[in-house]
Amino acid sequence: MISLSPAPDALRSRPQGRFARLPQLAGRSFIPLGLFARLPLAMLTVGALTLVTSATGSYAIGGTAAGAVGIGSALGAPVFGALADRWGQRPVLLVVAALNSALVLALIGAAWAAPVAGPFPSTVIAAAFLAGASCPQVGPLARVRWMALTSRGRGADRGKDLDTAMSYEGTADEVTFVLGPALVGILASMVAPWLPLALAAVLTLTLVPAFAVHPTHQAVPLSGAASRRNAARAMPGVPGAAGSPRPVRVPAAVALPVLAMVAMGTFFGSTQTALSSFSASYATAEIAGLLYAVMGLSSAAAALSVAYWSRRFTPGTRLLVSAGLMTALAVLLLVPESMTGMVAVLLVLGLPVGPAMVTIFGIGGLLAPEEKLGTVMTALASGIVAGTALGSALGGQLAQAHGHQAAFVVPAAAASALMISGFVAVVILRRRNG
Repeated sequence: MISLSPAPDALRSRPQGRFARLPQLAGRSFIPLGLFARLPLAMLTVGALTLVTSATGSYAIGGTAAGAVGIGSALGAPVFGALADRWGQRPVLLVVAALNSALVLALIGAAWAAPVAGPFPSTVIAAAFLAGASCPQVGPLARVRWMALTSRGRGADRGKDLDTAMSYEGTADEVTFVLGPALVGILASMVAPWLPLALAAVLTLTLVPAFAVHPTHQAVPLSGAASRRNAARAMPGVPGAAGSPRPVRVPAAVALPVLAMVAMGTFFGSTQTALSSFSASYATAEIAGLLYAVMGLSSAAAALSVAYWSRRFTPGTRLLVSAGLMTALAVLLLVPESMTGMVAVLLVLGLPVGPAMVTIFGIGGLLAPEEKLGTVMTALASGIVAGTALGSALGGQLAQAHGHQAAFVVPAAAASALMISGFVAVVILRRRNG
């Protein structure tokens, strides 16, 4: 058996910062591996949009392909999460890495085989959907590993380590979802439109298997057939060791963080679309990505700060306060009449966004059964993808009909919905702990 971390007494005896404890828990290689292994997912949607638009000459088909990637990812993520809970992360990720790499390469081939200005290329859309549906969900499954690793601690140390790990994961998500689209833009414009997706396939085929076999996967408890096999090996000849365990059900309360993630995704998608309309009024629509990155950077920095927040500031209250600040600050999106003013607003607006994301994942972890963490974490990831598609559609319709100021109403409304979920979270968690 490979040791994943030093003994708890050794950890407690060393004075060290919050984030310095993470490599002690998971090993030094796990942090960069978990960060870069999720990069292909961040590149896929924008990469499909860029490639298909370039190959077909149609923004409509390119946008449809990007939407198909998002829908596929939203539908496929919980399926793979449930399989990982049942059979273990390692075998599921190894199979998915190979499958997704092949399907991304198939998308490249389908895009270049599609005729320009010809009939609607259904094969391209199908390939985009399958590429999205087979995306390895490294981020959610990394959170499952952190939850398992930090459960070994005791008392306050356990809670602090989990907050630190979730803070890091929130920052990792923000960094990759800023870096991924930027990398696509650079490679597509300087080399070729197909290169970003080809690179994503290579990264998936190399980094995801390395993540899959990292020793931290051993810390995650299994359910279903895999757990029965392990029990039979551990207790040979013991009656009932390989019998059918009582089924573990996901409680209805888990719907709360999933719906909160839909609201968060709606906030993201509508903000992106509204910024495209705003930037087109002052420069070009392409600048919207840079504007959005400003919010992502401040969000990532604020997510790291959650590790240092007091444990008395409970998760439900954290979500309520963060979402309340998002609601108030989102109204400021209606004010700027210059690019400089919008940069300032986005920089401030990002500050409560990161903590809200970290807190929602934390609430999901609190409400989910230990054996169903993979299912719940991937469901949260699906929620944000579905919400992003919803927000993009709503924001786009309003921007087209009434301009960018009308579109900016959607992120404010989404933040308000998130604040309501904070109220509900406070009640549910109090009852759960009471």
